[in-house]
Amino acid sequence: MNYAYIDTESSLRDFCRQATGAEFLGFDTEFVSEHTFEPELCLLQIAADGELAIIDPQPIEDLTPFWELLASPGHVTVVHAGREELLFSTRATGQVPFQLFDLQLAAGFIGLEYPASYGTLIHRLLGQRLAKGETRTDWRKRPLTDSQLEYAIQDVLFLQAMYDTLLSQLDSLGRSEWLRDEMILWQDRVVERSQHENWRRVSGSNGLSQRCLAIVRELWRWRKQEAQRRNKPVKRVLRDDLIVELARRQTDDTNRIKAIRGMDRGDLRRCLPEIAAAIARALVLDDDELPQRSHKSSQRQLATIGQFMHMALNGICRSESISPGIVATVDD
Repeated sequence: MNYAYIDTESSLRDFCRQATGAEFLGFDTEFVSEHTFEPELCLLQIAADGELAIIDPQPIEDLTPFWELLASPGHVTVVHAGREELLFSTRATGQVPFQLFDLQLAAGFIGLEYPASYGTLIHRLLGQRLAKGETRTDWRKRPLTDSQLEYAIQDVLFLQAMYDTLLSQLDSLGRSEWLRDEMILWQDRVVERSQHENWRRVSGSNGLSQRCLAIVRELWRWRKQEAQRRNKPVKRVLRDDLIVELARRQTDDTNRIKAIRGMDRGDLRRCLPEIAAAIARALVLDDDELPQRSHKSSQRQLATIGQFMHMALNGICRSESISPGIVATVDD
């Protein structure tokens, strides 16, 4: 496969100038998320009107020309399951890619399974098989081998062919507008959720009292700020089970906090005053400032009828050639 390998700022600017008039821009990323607060971008693969390129972000200090190219008008931007691609773009420039088209969502609107993997869509739409072999690559390491780069470029090699196929079928079903509307809502949801305080997702916090939930919320906020400062995954700063145990104890006494099993790590001991301060903020809140408890019990009581309704919905969706996952979940 012929592709350009871009690893300097001057070659990046040249590529972006050449691609400015492209009507089709497809892109994908390779990233590692296990070791940093935000996923670490390791590689960018691009298809621009049939021209292929790989951008190596490690030696390039400023990728802004590429993100601005995506946001500029005059083209369609195609991704597959592009949540992280969207977030990389918005974090870099505050802008979303122009006229974003997600193949995974589009496939759901013509009745294919949702969510479907990239390889599944290639097979279902184009009748081809995706080569495997580099699924465990550590994309941070350099130099990358020719086989690793060719594996990576496959992620954009078929984007335009799948886009053309899906667009034709969407048009024939009269659902192109449906997808355009859904893409706008999807982008808004992805960006909002990335900025939302999702402290209720702390594992084990269901069933806690309102005061305990307030402590969970304050510790979650402290953990996020500390993880961002250290550039570490949040759960490496303070585990969920420790947050829940601290909430149950309802004490800001540092001696009692450090006596909890698991709080004897050196970095946590150094943070004891900050952890205690976060708990203290929750302990002094007025009752009307406490978070409301979620009503999981009523959801459990409705689970059976929800399952029956979802089965009925599946039948309707099959007859109408749309994926049930696009329409509603069991929880909905």
